[in-house]
Parts: sequence; C-alpha cells; structure tokens
Amino acid sequence: MSGLNLAQQDAVNYLHGPCLVLAGAGSGKTRVITHKVARLIQTGMDAKRILAITFTNKAAAEMRERAKSLIGRPAKDVVICTFHALGVRLLRQDGQVLGLKPQFSILDADDVTSILKDAGGTTDAATARQWQWAISLWKNMGLNASQALAQAKDDNERVTATIMARYEERLAAYQSVDFDDLIGLPLRLLQEHDEVRDKWQRQLGHVLVDEYQDTNATQYELLKLLVGARGGFTAVGDDDQSIYGWRGATLDNLRRLPQDYPQLKVIKLEQNYRSTSAILRAANNVIQPNPKLFPKTLFSELGEGEPVRIVDCDNEEHEAERAVARMLSIRASGGGKDWKDFAVLYRANHQARIFEQALRKAQVPYKVSGGQSFFDRAEIRDLCAWLRLWVNEDDDPAFLRAVTTPKRGIGHQTLASLGTFANQYKLSLFGALFSSSLGAVLSARALGSLQEFGRFVNDLQFRARRTEGAEDAKAFLTDWLKDIGYEKHLYDSEESEKLAASRWTNVLEFCDWMAARCGGQIDDTAGVQVASEKKTLLEVAQTIALLSTISEREKDQNVVTLSTLHASKGLEWPHVMLVGCVEGMLPFKLGDDDNPGGKADGPMSEGILQRLQEERRLMYVGITRAQRSLAVSWTKRRKKGREVVAAQPSRFIAEMALEKATTREDPREKLRALRAEFAKKSADSAAAAAAAQGPA
Repeated sequence: MSGLNLAQQDAVNYLHGPCLVLAGAGSGKTRVITHKVARLIQTGMDAKRILAITFTNKAAAEMRERAKSLIGRPAKDVVICTFHALGVRLLRQDGQVLGLKPQFSILDADDVTSILKDAGGTTDAATARQWQWAISLWKNMGLNASQALAQAKDDNERVTATIMARYEERLAAYQSVDFDDLIGLPLRLLQEHDEVRDKWQRQLGHVLVDEYQDTNATQYELLKLLVGARGGFTAVGDDDQSIYGWRGATLDNLRRLPQDYPQLKVIKLEQNYRSTSAILRAANNVIQPNPKLFPKTLFSELGEGEPVRIVDCDNEEHEAERAVARMLSIRASGGGKDWKDFAVLYRANHQARIFEQALRKAQVPYKVSGGQSFFDRAEIRDLCAWLRLWVNEDDDPAFLRAVTTPKRGIGHQTLASLGTFANQYKLSLFGALFSSSLGAVLSARALGSLQEFGRFVNDLQFRARRTEGAEDAKAFLTDWLKDIGYEKHLYDSEESEKLAASRWTNVLEFCDWMAARCGGQIDDTAGVQVASEKKTLLEVAQTIALLSTISEREKDQNVVTLSTLHASKGLEWPHVMLVGCVEGMLPFKLGDDDNPGGKADGPMSEGILQRLQEERRLMYVGITRAQRSLAVSWTKRRKKGREVVAAQPSRFIAEMALEKATTREDPREKLRALRAEFAKKSADSAAAAAAAQGPA
C-alpha cells in the first residue's frame, strides 16, 4: 500500500461489494486497479477468478505489465482484456448454444462495409458506412433488425433496418460476427441460457472495469449478468471524461449504478499527479457548468506552475507558425529537452495538415497520431487477405475477402449456401469447397466457380512455398496481381482516376516491401534494414500478423505528436498546445432551428445541450493532457470550405476564467528575445576570451 493516498487505499481495500471509483484525470486509476488485483490475491482469491476489463489492447498490455511488476508470477493468471476480447472468450467456449462454431470468423470494418454494400445493392462505400454506423448504434442499444424496424422514425431508418435484417442473414450464413456482436451475442448468451450464466458467475470472483464512463448500454447489461446480484465488481471512471456519446457510450450507466446496487460504495480520487495547479484550475473552471452526477474538484501538489497561455492568431497559417515558435522557444530556454515532450491537439483530423506543413518547414520531426496506418488501407488489407489464406485455409474472413475481391461472379447466395453447408459439416469455407456432397446444394455453375477459385489458391500456396529471394518474389507477386486483375479492379471501383492511381502505387510499394523481406533485406520483427537469410514468400506471409507491431513502435520515437482530442485521451505530455479553439470547431457545429448558431447565450434544445456538454468534456480532456505548460490558441479568421470567414474564440476559453493580464503571449517575440540574449552571451564570451589572450 506504500505510495497510495488515503482515497486510493480506500478503493483498494474495499473488497466485499460493488464499488465505484470516480478517478479524475491523472489521479492514478491504473495504479488503483493493479493494487486492487494484488489485494484480492493477497486475501486468498485465485488469480484466475479475477477479471480486469479495459477499452483498448494498449491499455490491457500496460495493465498486464504493471500487474506483473507488482504481483509477479500470479499476474499471468489474471484475465486482463478488452470487452471485445472477453466476448470472444465467452463465444468460443459457449457460443455453440447460439449456433456458432468455435472457429467463427470476426469481420473487420472493411469486411462489414463490403457485406452491407452487397446487402443494400449499392457500390457507394459512403452510403454503406452510414448504414454501418446506424446498425452499430442499434446493436449497442441492444436492438436486433426487427426491433430496429419496429421503432424506425422515418423511411431512411426503415430502409436501414431492412438492410440490417439481410446483413444478419449473411453473418449467420458466413458463421461470422462483427465487433458489436462480440458484446451483443455474449449478452444474449447469458440472458437466454441460465446454465451458461451460472457457470460464468461461479467462475468470476471479482470484475474490475476501467474507463467505466465509456461503456454503452449493452456492455452495462453484460457486466450485470457477469457479476450477478452479489455485485463483486469495481467500476473505475470519470463522468467528466465521457466523450464517446457518438458511438453509444452513455452516462446513464453511471446514473444506474446506485439504483441497481443500493449498497454501492462511491470513492472519489481528486488528487492529480500529472498537472500543475494553474492547468487544473483552468480544467475545473471549464467543466464547472456541466451538471454533476458526482461532484469533485481536482487538486495538485505539484505547485502553481506556469500560467495557461491564450494565443490569438490571424489565421490557421499564423496559428501553426506560433505553435512551432512556442516549441522552439521552450526548447531554447531549456524547458523541453525532447521533441516527444510536445503535443498539438485539435478537434478534427483535417486540422493537422497546416501544422504538418509548418513543422516540415521548420525541420521538426513529428507523427500524426490516430491517422490511418499504411496497413489499414483497403487495398493493402485486400492483399493481406489473400496472403492469410495461403498460410491458413481455415481463415474464413480472409476467404470471404479474397473470393469477392476482385469480384469473380460468386454472389452472396452461393456464399450463403456454402456457409450453411460448412457449418452443417463443421468445415471451414475453404475446406467445404471440394466436399463430394457440396454439389447437392449448389448449381453446377456455382460449384465450378468456387472450385476454380480453390484450385487457384492451392496453386498460389504451392508456388509461394517455393518462391525465395527478392527478385523471384517480385515476379511472383506481379504475375499474381495480373492474374486476378487487381489494377483493373481498383480503376473500376474508384470514381477518381487519381485516387485509383494512388491506391495502385500503394499496392506496388507493398509488393516491393514484401520482396525485400524475401531477399533478407528487412528484418521481419523490427521492419528495419538488416542483412538476414532469404525467406520464401509463404514464410514472409506468415509474419503478416506482426505488421501491427510496427506502428506501435512509433511511441518510442523522439517526435512531436499531432493528435485529435479523442485520440489523446489517456495520454499526457509535458507541453501541450490546444489549437483551433473557435466556435464551430470546439464546440463543434452546434445549431438547430431553435438556436441557429449554437450561440452561448441562445436558447438550446435538449439534444444541442447534451452535445455542448460532451464538447465541454472534450475540452476538459484536452486541458488535462498537459503536465507543465498549456497554450490554447484561436484564430480571428478561418477557412470554411473555399471561403475565409470571421471566427470567434471558443466559449470554453472564457469559461477557463484565466487572468487576462498574464495569459497573452506571442511566442515569436519570446524566441527572438532568447536568440538575442544567446547572441549577446556569445559575443560577450568571445570578447572576454580575446581580452584574456592579450594583444597579438
């Protein structure tokens, strides 16, 4: 218990009932969770009966590492995972009662978009993604297609609910689930099957939930069924950091806890170990207007620190110049040793571009956090699906993507029949292709198309096993892309020839990269240029799963971080610049019939008010990312489409209630002064040295 304050100790020691830990920003919530895991084990609970749920794989990995350093060997038996990974665990073990085979496939967002385009009879990805968002929100609310149709408000929602029904049919036929199903189906499993629910409740001694304010309605119901009436759980969260309402997260889950568990113990963590008092005062002031479920005020013992700076700029270019000047000024005065000490945070992805230009001009290294990874691009995922299928014929999502990309005249009805057949005989989709009984359920033409595809994959797999070295691999990949007509597929599926050409360039770059690996010029695990043994194309394909680790290494780079506010949650930096703080960006586009401009002093509908409160929480999250210094900037003019319009400072700047006399600054003036001072010192030193040497 050493190193824990009194509130943290209370949270760790309360073991005999439901507990809500209200953990303010930077108040040490991960420390509390890992120490509570240790305390449960110390009091005799088997580590295997402890479940800690996080929201990201990165958070789970960090918690696992901390638990290992604190507890040692027993930590490996504690189940630390995301909600979705927990869902996979439940469905792999008990999903057969819902008709799922243990080797069911998990579809990614791209796979879902493709299926919805097919189900809705459209080639427009944007339309399919709109259906995807609506269906995801319905699923997070616990609704199936028939329930969504019953409560549809207009024709648009009725159409989407009808497409959702077709989508559900396809998922069942393909023995596949999407990410929302990894919560919804386990919930159904526990609701409808008493024996499964009792088994899991006996199995789990205590459940800890991190970032509880980000849970949606389905996740809350799942948690309740896992812990039962006994309520052996600890929920750790902060209502002031609830910023994911747009994807289904609801503060109702915090409101319901005291109602559903009257014996709930509420503990507040208000001491912040991250930021100075000046930064926390601005954060407390900003969040003050929001209604409070559980009032709290953060405080710090790290001292007053620098005042929060407000930087007003002429336009976005001027704002980017000032941000770079501020970084250079802080570094020149010894306040920031490394580039990784700095972050520029903004509301929307498109705001990054102008700051990237300014940083490149100043030759400052940077990374854009939350941007699309090269390996997340649709064309690269297409190719990876083929590679995965060469390595593992039983990879059903890879099969579905490869068999339909590019299209080869195999429709969803054929794939649905194949999926039903494969499920009946407990085979993978690929494994079912050459079954002697398949002809009984498919037409001769459909069977011929599928088996032709299967023979093609087998041939590619055979050749990939024997293709070694960079030159042969490049030739093989070039021939393969020509055989499947992938370049033509890209140009046919894109309205813009320029975009198709860009995607084809990415494909060629990927092939060069794969070939370099086969030639031993790139190490598989590190992604860097080294001399190593030649590999076959199939051996390289087997390392595709490691590609995600390449982007994770970026955190070790000494670069400035550019990030959206949403992507910055959970992170911290010594020096933060919160930019683009104008009305219409932060808060983002408020406005309805009652209050056209979303003006601070105008009347607001309930929906607008809730959106404003979430935007205010987003500002609060941004402020509390800063450790030592914070600058908040706004522009007098900003681009809106092709026009330049007058802009007003965000209402949140006034709500910070800063001392105006001490907060205005021009970083360029400060930098010029520092350079002049440095030049004077250099001149004085040179003069002193010359005087010491005497006359020549």
